Amino acid sequence: MSSLSLSSFRGVVSGSFVFNSVTIDNNSEETHTFGVEQLQHLFKEQQRFLDYFFKNLNYEQVQAFTQLCLDTKGVIFFSGVGKSGFVAQKIAQTLVSTGTKAVFLSPTDALHGDIGIMGPKDILVLFSKSGATEELNRLAPCARARGAYLVGVSSLKSTNFRELCDMHVYLPLERELCPFDLAPVTSTAIQMLFGDTVAIALMQAKNLTREQYALNHPAGRIGKRLIFRVQDVMKKGEEIPLCREHDSIMDQLVELSIKGCGCLIVVDSYQRLLGTFTDGDLRRTLKSDREGIFHRTVGEACNRLPRSITANAMAVEAMQKMEAAPSPVTFLPVVDFKNVVIGLVTLHGLVSAGL
Repeated sequence: MSSLSLSSFRGVVSGSFVFNSVTIDNNSEETHTFGVEQLQHLFKEQQRFLDYFFKNLNYEQVQAFTQLCLDTKGVIFFSGVGKSGFVAQKIAQTLVSTGTKAVFLSPTDALHGDIGIMGPKDILVLFSKSGATEELNRLAPCARARGAYLVGVSSLKSTNFRELCDMHVYLPLERELCPFDLAPVTSTAIQMLFGDTVAIALMQAKNLTREQYALNHPAGRIGKRLIFRVQDVMKKGEEIPLCREHDSIMDQLVELSIKGCGCLIVVDSYQRLLGTFTDGDLRRTLKSDREGIFHRTVGEACNRLPRSITANAMAVEAMQKMEAAPSPVTFLPVVDFKNVVIGLVTLHGLVSAGL
């Protein structure tokens, strides 16, 4: 039976953090609690290390890097190994989503052919805590031979990047939160902070609009709300439950039911909107007239002042109009400039579209 004693594992972070004395037995199923105060201490320590980063960051270096990215006519390639590689990949994705041409380049794949995509107008950004990562040091001269501009981003001032790269950005790191000062948790956090903040700076410098941002996210809810128009989600043609005002209510029950919209759109002979007749109108008429409903027309019981919307309006506007006072509705007739009904948008259709 082997065991690991942690009783002397004290004061490893900041000199004041103390683990409870615990003996972990490999063959034991015993679990140990980790207190709220201990967690709070860890988060405060991480905050302190991040504060060190912010206080010591050379913003002139960051500005120079940001301007370089803004001025480039090519693609910004990001590369890294291990945890730094994951961060580099995420930053590249953030840049792309905010309007900057960026790609993650695996250093291993690059050395086996993928570097062929790189040209003299491009930038290669190398992420490494130490700047001594072997794969990146091998990649740098190959990228330089292709004419790319090299930027090294590390948390060591004395690094190979200073000689290998055209620009070096130093990310100040007091230490890792890891009690051994080994696991890259604080260093990757500041890498992410650096990259994502630069991405937003570029986004602002390019005056990216809300609509342009939405075009980069067409599958997301934000994108759909800013891109989809009523014409993209409305029912058309035979899907629209149309009727005339002189039609008998009883004769239109099948149309009201099979179209599944919960309404009838009342139009004249030119298909201009006159009103709407809903399931609710049917129930109210049946309650008030009873057998008399057999002799009532749709026009006698319909709403003569219905809400409507145009096909070119934003789909989210249709949803807002449905939800507006004095009482919400679940559909809107879609009309053209002559008030002719050309479609029907339903709340169910908007929700199904992801809005």
